[in-house]
Amino acid sequence: MAGEEVPSLTALLCSVLRPNPPPLFGGQLFELYRLQTELLRRRREREMMERDRRRRQYLRRRRAFLLSSIAAILSLITSTSRPVWVRNRTAGQNFWATAESFDDDQWKAQFRVSRATFDYLVELIGPPRRRLAITLWWFARSGEYRSIADMFGVGIATVCIIVRQVTVAIVERLYRRFVSLPSGQRLDDTIRGFRQRRYPQCAGAIGGTHIPIAPPRDNPEHYLNRRGWHSVILQAVVDHDVRQGNNIFWCRRVFQKSLLSDGVEIPLHLIGDASFPLKPWLMKGYGERHQLSPEQRRFTFALASARSVVDAAFARLKGRWRCLLKKSDIDVSMMPRVVAACCVLHNVCQQRGDGFLPEWSFETDPSGNYLVQPETDEYEGDAYCTAEVIRHAITYDLLAVLQS
Repeated sequence: MAGEEVPSLTALLCSVLRPNPPPLFGGQLFELYRLQTELLRRRREREMMERDRRRRQYLRRRRAFLLSSIAAILSLITSTSRPVWVRNRTAGQNFWATAESFDDDQWKAQFRVSRATFDYLVELIGPPRRRLAITLWWFARSGEYRSIADMFGVGIATVCIIVRQVTVAIVERLYRRFVSLPSGQRLDDTIRGFRQRRYPQCAGAIGGTHIPIAPPRDNPEHYLNRRGWHSVILQAVVDHDVRQGNNIFWCRRVFQKSLLSDGVEIPLHLIGDASFPLKPWLMKGYGERHQLSPEQRRFTFALASARSVVDAAFARLKGRWRCLLKKSDIDVSMMPRVVAACCVLHNVCQQRGDGFLPEWSFETDPSGNYLVQPETDEYEGDAYCTAEVIRHAITYDLLAVLQS
């Protein structure tokens, strides 16, 4: 147990400082030191073996991908009679040939968006329908390129190229339009929505989630989380309506409204969990390290209840776009664009009323073998400041603030 190692180590250090420790006590400490050293040595050997195995596996996959890419490039050089991503197949020989005849329910089950939303995306982005369909299929399942190539009648390397190109197009053309912090009437609706959740002056809830990735070639240890798997972190602001928001760096220019409570100005702010610092524009609940008053417990509960929209939004985002749940072979430098594109598509579906189907929920999927999110540490750098004054005012005058 971690709680037992600290006093043991302290006892060992004390024995070193004492010139004549009791023989029995000194022998026990030496045996403990020897056992701990042996345990650490074995643990490091296992970690090195596992790291070496993962690296060999990654190199094999990378070599296979490079060979397939070279083959695709050579085929382009020797043939100019047709586009890069089209193969000569007769109608009916692949999945895409029959997809256009799907009814609305079948279409949405396969591509995670309704046919109307799909047509809307084609109009906004402009790629051929098959290119967009390939990309949505990969977002929804993160399947192997070979199986997707067979289903849509294209080359393996072409699938990779299409996914990258359409992903970039979604981000470049739609991100600023569909992913932004609220303002104007939408900001008023957001404040009202959180007030109905019994929390005042809130412009959004902020949270983070780990997105699995394959071990990168360069500095893989920089991406290793405490659960032992590699990931990048998505940090997002979510409104009361479970819509994905923008990142925290855009907050200060938007939140300009405030109200007074007993002479204390309470600005619009975000709400976060214990891992975030306490700021005038970012409130969080009280930690459990100290005895809390009834008012502090009520405030903490109200904030946590309002902030639950973050978990709901991430669950829907990952449930619809399963590429955010599984490790993929896509390069880590491309992952931020993939995540951003999925957030754009999430918001497009939300704004168009393109609902989330219950069977997409990965939390209730008995066949799912998904990675457990790492636990977060409580931020311990908070000091008494203006933010604490604001939190105190809300805490002890919560009902009055809600009614103002």
